Amino acid sequence: MQRFAFSDTLNRLPQQFFANLVQKVQKLKDEGHDMINLGQGNPDLPTPEHIVEELKMASDNPEYHKYSPFTGQVFLKEAIASFYKSEYGVDIDPETEVAVLFGAKTGLVEISQCLLNPGDLALLPDPGYPDYMSGIALANARTAWMPLMEENAFLPDYQKLDEKDLEAAKLLFLNYPNNPTSATANQAFFDETVDIAKKHNICVVHDFAYGAIGFDGEKPQSFLQSEGAKDIGIEMYTLSKTYNMAGWRVGFAVGNRSVIESLNLIQDHMYVSLFGAIQQAAEKALLGDQSAVDQLVNTYENRRNVLVEKLNEIGWKVQAPKGTFFAWLPVPEGYTSEEFADILLEKAHVVVAPGNGFGEAGEGFVRAGLLASEDRLSEAAERIGKLGLFTK
Repeated sequence: MQRFAFSDTLNRLPQQFFANLVQKVQKLKDEGHDMINLGQGNPDLPTPEHIVEELKMASDNPEYHKYSPFTGQVFLKEAIASFYKSEYGVDIDPETEVAVLFGAKTGLVEISQCLLNPGDLALLPDPGYPDYMSGIALANARTAWMPLMEENAFLPDYQKLDEKDLEAAKLLFLNYPNNPTSATANQAFFDETVDIAKKHNICVVHDFAYGAIGFDGEKPQSFLQSEGAKDIGIEMYTLSKTYNMAGWRVGFAVGNRSVIESLNLIQDHMYVSLFGAIQQAAEKALLGDQSAVDQLVNTYENRRNVLVEKLNEIGWKVQAPKGTFFAWLPVPEGYTSEEFADILLEKAHVVVAPGNGFGEAGEGFVRAGLLASEDRLSEAAERIGKLGLFTK
């Protein structure tokens, strides 16, 4: 059979670092080992029942069996605006400041193609979500890294960035609560970001995927709560984490009108929006009873407490995450991130993600997901403790 060569665009795409990890896990599972998989980022709990019931009912509507409006149903965009007003006190024009997305990942890849020309520069967090790089590669653009260091609470230090990079940059990606470090950001940091972006004419893209998941009574800050944020940027939100709707592929971008216009334009050429019944269920999620969200956050916080307590008991000194459903854990001396992750995988049958898969500055850490029951998290810590790698 003839093999046809990939385009230069496809060849520019970064390799999927975690594909190798998935293969290792599957091999051990096939051998019959009981794997505790904390390396994933896939919510393990079901979508709240009232949202599922709304989808079932809405699916009977014959109007939804036709093509949806290209830019999304008006009622969903109005629900998004109402959600942002009630949750964050931010005014959003549903007609001009909302773009409905096929999950936030789609928008995070598309945005580089919307705003970057070949050779243009984007500022990316290191470590960070790998798919930011995918969009930049598709746009044939360049990257400059913003290291997220523990001594700076895993926030980029704008004062340490190269002035030439700041002058050249057209896009700046942020993500708080942060994947993979689980760090959070306050308004002072976002205020500083707005000032930097205005000074250097940079568009800020804030990935707010974990916006609902903050611990110890702290509500995560929206970037758009900072004065002037809509002048220079957008925020992307997903229903995947807040409502356990990962497979539904519902996300949205809100903020700067010209950037929203660009997202709607590229999607005009690629999609015909989401199935109308899914949009109606998404409206229900955003405007309906939010007690399921509170329960979800409480579940993750309880899991966090169990994992952190048990890891410290075995001598692994770790800090409690402030947000997301991840824990960012320091690797013991003498090991790289991959070496340590491999030991946990092969000897304890516990899966974690090596930090260097998220960027060079992720070396020295592993990421563990709070996406298993408290009992399984406790068992994972016990298995690791039996390896004798830590001194109590």
